[in-house]
Amino acid sequence: MLLSYFYKDKAFTLIELMISISVISILASIALPNFTEFIVKVRVDNEISQLQRLLLTARNQAINTQFPVTLCPLNSQNQCNTQWNKAISVFIDLNNNNIYEPLNNETLVRTKSIIFDGDKLQYGLGRNRIKYAPTGRTTGWGSNGTFKYCPKNHNEKSRAIVISTSGRLYISNDIDNDGKDETRNGAEIVCR
Repeated sequence: MLLSYFYKDKAFTLIELMISISVISILASIALPNFTEFIVKVRVDNEISQLQRLLLTARNQAINTQFPVTLCPLNSQNQCNTQWNKAISVFIDLNNNNIYEPLNNETLVRTKSIIFDGDKLQYGLGRNRIKYAPTGRTTGWGSNGTFKYCPKNHNEKSRAIVISTSGRLYISNDIDNDGKDETRNGAEIVCR
């Protein structure tokens, strides 16, 4: 008799269970849209941070080794191409031909993985690489410009990294407090 008394006190009634599920459902419906926005923001910030580290690695490698270093997406023949949404590689380009050639003692320094499916990463029109000279400056046509990262269906969360010819990087931020990042000249980030 005493044993059945203890089990009876530890059970839930059907009404208590239904009220608990209702409360959890209401809280989830309020929190879910904010959670989705938070996840997108974290994803964009992570990609911008990874790209910034990759660019800094390329610049530092050029300065430390005193060899030209190229940053670009590589195709199946290890040639630089314009598909910035794909994996991006940093390599020491001894002969300055924008092709990673391990048989010519060129070194692959680091690779950044492909971006989230549906998002966009753009760097100039037709620009297929960024090259750092041993001085740390960017060299050649298309070496200065703006990386734009735009998450799918969340254009207001787009961010950018501006690369100057000195080799320095500038990350976008919300200058006018409208909830959207702008570059240093006040332009909002828009991907095509």
